[in-house]
Amino acid sequence: MDRVHVDFDVVQHAATRSASRTAEASHVPGGKIAKAVLLRDTEGYTLAVLPASHHVGFPGITAVLGCDARLATEQEIDLIFDDCAHGAVPAIGAAYGLDVVVDERLLDLDEVYFEGGDHTTLVRVSADDFGKLMAGARRARFAERG
Repeated sequence: MDRVHVDFDVVQHAATRSASRTAEASHVPGGKIAKAVLLRDTEGYTLAVLPASHHVGFPGITAVLGCDARLATEQEIDLIFDDCAHGAVPAIGAAYGLDVVVDERLLDLDEVYFEGGDHTTLVRVSADDFGKLMAGARRARFAERG
C-alpha cells in the first residue's frame, strides 16, 4: 500500500471467522467491507472481491472469467496467503500476483474496509485509494445478495 501511496486506518475488532461476523463486531455495514474469495479455474487462481453482504454468483463470475471456477480449498488459500492467518484473505490480490475481479458496487462507496490478514483487523481506505488498490482488476457485477 505504501508503494501506491495509499493512506489507511486500522480498525481493531473482536476475533471473527466470517465477513458477516466481522461487520457485526466492527460495527461497519457489510456492504462497505470488501470480502475476498479465492477462486480456482483452468487458468489458475483469481481473487474475487465483493461486498461482505453478498456472495459470489457463479453464473456471473463464469461470464466474467470466460470459464467455470470453483472455490479454492483451504490448503490452496494457506499456500497463497502464507503470511496471513488461516482463512484470512486480504482483498489486495496484486500483492500476491493474483488476477483480481472486483464487484463494481464497492467502487461506488465513499470508503471501503477489508481484512488485514488476520481475524481481528480491518483496513479502512477512501474510495479513491481503494480504486488505486484495484487498478488492473477486472470490474463487473457478479455478486449476489446473501
